[in-house]
Amino acid sequence: MSNNELTEKLILVVLDGCRYDTAMEQMGVMNHFVEYHQAECIKVIAEMPSNSRPLYAVLATGVPSYRNGILTNGHVQRIQEESLFDLVKQAGGITGAAAYYWQSELFNEAPYDIRRHRIQNDEHQAIQHGIFYSDDTYPDSHVFADANHIIQTYQPNFMLIHSMNIDDVGHKFTANSREYVATVNQADTILGMVLPQWLEAGYQVLVTADHGMDENGLHGGSLAAHREVPLFIFSDKFPKNSGLKQMDQIELAPLICSLLDIEAGTNMQIGTAKRKGRNG
Repeated sequence: MSNNELTEKLILVVLDGCRYDTAMEQMGVMNHFVEYHQAECIKVIAEMPSNSRPLYAVLATGVPSYRNGILTNGHVQRIQEESLFDLVKQAGGITGAAAYYWQSELFNEAPYDIRRHRIQNDEHQAIQHGIFYSDDTYPDSHVFADANHIIQTYQPNFMLIHSMNIDDVGHKFTANSREYVATVNQADTILGMVLPQWLEAGYQVLVTADHGMDENGLHGGSLAAHREVPLFIFSDKFPKNSGLKQMDQIELAPLICSLLDIEAGTNMQIGTAKRKGRNG
């Protein structure tokens, strides 16, 4: 860690399958910080297709699916685009992840082999320090415990925490179920236990989702239930009372680059360029 040239630190939490309206109704800890002007909350419009693997790629690269090549959950390959992990490494920083194994496949090596890839510590990889799970029912509490081990041991400059229980329960019981609502509520409780420690350690924290969930237990399409997700921002570098209420998901990667004070990827696009039909 003595070679670490990057001083800014950021944790990105992705609550898989957490829709915006449920987060507003059930995440009392997150919204408490917003109410007391300690955090900002923005509605994010997820890219299409609103499925997990394509959106993991978008979140980490800022490049739309038609260009980055990850169009479906079946595209099991390492992405060729520069990711946030690559950019942080290039800036002299340390990267980490406690995440679903698809993240390892996208940014380190595909296909995932639980015998070799469950725990990874390799400074040559994009994700240098990773603990990856392959069971959708792996408890969110364990994911955050894995993350805290990496944070405390390696002090990464960019840390991805990616939990799966909300998505798993949503597919099984639908977004209209008590089970789905309770799992979002529980994720908020877990965040309430760890967030103060992260902030005290000097981390900026972003909490968002890849996609939402509908009343049929599905996502992938164009419904608001599929595409509207929350973004809670805990950062002194993000302007307070900015008035920004909504943004495109593809803008998140360049925003993270700005918050980390590193150069954005050459192929990163912003939402306004997408809406105006420019190539970016």
